Amino acid sequence: MSTAGGDAERRIPSSPSAGSSPRRVACSGIARTTYARRVSFLVTVPTAELAADVIARGPLPDGVEVRVWDMATPPPAQRIDIVVPSYLGRQHLTALADLDVGLVQGQMIGYEAVIDRIPAGIPFANAASVHEPATAELALALTLAAQRELPRFVRAQDAGVWDRAFTSSLADRRVLLVGIGGVGTAVARRLAGFEVAVTAVGQTARTEVVEGLGEIAVHALADLPTLLPEAEIVILSLPGGPATHRLFDAAMLARMADGALLVNVGRGTLVDTDALVAENGRIRAALDVMDPEPLSEGHPLWTTPGVLFTPHVGGASTAMNPRIAALVRTQIDRMLAGEEPANLIPR
Repeated sequence: MSTAGGDAERRIPSSPSAGSSPRRVACSGIARTTYARRVSFLVTVPTAELAADVIARGPLPDGVEVRVWDMATPPPAQRIDIVVPSYLGRQHLTALADLDVGLVQGQMIGYEAVIDRIPAGIPFANAASVHEPATAELALALTLAAQRELPRFVRAQDAGVWDRAFTSSLADRRVLLVGIGGVGTAVARRLAGFEVAVTAVGQTARTEVVEGLGEIAVHALADLPTLLPEAEIVILSLPGGPATHRLFDAAMLARMADGALLVNVGRGTLVDTDALVAENGRIRAALDVMDPEPLSEGHPLWTTPGVLFTPHVGGASTAMNPRIAALVRTQIDRMLAGEEPANLIPR
């Protein structure tokens, strides 16, 4: 199998019509297979709701069939052109081992916990373009909730107490975006109306044009220790993996200003949880992801001062199914046309 940056070929299988033969074509370091016109094309999705959303986007091309398969029951056919697993259903991926599968279309942006469970030789695509808006919404919601101390007012309401307080604003704050990919860019666009000073950090230094903010300079990760002390709000949206594992360790957290807010909608492994707990409220945190997940009963993060969190629900909104359906339709069209599927992840 190919590795990142390598030139090894990968076959993207598809069921050719009787008597036709596939032709392998190199494309951006990944080989794709083109075929003659297809007799049938089977897509499986995990729920009837998602099947209805896929079909509702207009007439399906001739020969395309969408079936519901939860991967916990016997498969509907030996050959499946596109398999869409459930949102959090990585435990069922072994069901693909003896099948002829053209593409596994994931429902998440992240794939670290999934890709190694997919049998060798089966292409995998992530759900880039699906969750970025909803995750960015939650990043802003967590930021606003922490700044304006909404949990305090909810607890006061539950207790029947009229508890007025003077809180921190988002306006006029210095915001450091650590990660300027799909989610980070979506966060940046949504920050444009909040009158903040945004500084961006990515894997490499470059210039990005962000709608509503114009051209912004992106600093390299190596600049983080210098940038952190001046930031009042730090929003993380980097992917996981060895390069970012516990990037925010005790030393990095110590560089944050007293009272600064750390927001994490990227991966829980970006932050050393023990080090965050040890800060004991010196800095605040608003997290949608954490390490470990789910958080165990009695874990000290539950009661760490200044910490607000949600249980990894950034993409779990009503925007999800229609966007997954749109992506599935795109993959159907591309594969029927003999094109490489979108969002392929090198394996």
